Amino acid sequence: MTTKSVGAVALVFLGLGAGIGYAAKPMPPGIAVIEGRPAREAALAALAEAETLAGKGSWELIAIGRAYYLSGDRPRGQAIFDRVLAGKQSSSDWQRIAQVYADAGEKDKATDCYEHMLALDPKDDSGQAEVGAWFLRSGDRARGEELIAKAMQRRPKEPWHYIVAAEALLGVPPSR
Repeated sequence: MTTKSVGAVALVFLGLGAGIGYAAKPMPPGIAVIEGRPAREAALAALAEAETLAGKGSWELIAIGRAYYLSGDRPRGQAIFDRVLAGKQSSSDWQRIAQVYADAGEKDKATDCYEHMLALDPKDDSGQAEVGAWFLRSGDRARGEELIAKAMQRRPKEPWHYIVAAEALLGVPPSR
């Protein structure tokens, strides 16, 4: 057998092995996870499946934690947030968790998370503008204006800095 033939046979077996390995992995249940179940039971089953599929994806895990937290299972949601923050953190992780606390009306927790976010990425002018807008909405106008001023100073021609400031001052909820 020539080297080319051996290589071709090896590729065929490699492909077959990969195909068999892929086929052996269980497929997610799809709609069956929620279909015909009572709403709460279906939601919890969907969240459990989502958590399995999310693996270590921080954004996905935070979204799952958000669903638990805002639906009344705060300990379970908090446990997911803690797990995410125990690993490698990004400023966007802190921002997403802060938004959950803000939505839950937990201003002190939201403030702490937003401050962590700003500390991790102090040059993120868009983040500063968004957090500044949150401070404006939550009644801390001085801190809000301070952050928005920093954002506008870094990029004075960025229209979004002006938009988020205007929305906050008009009482318009943030777009996500």
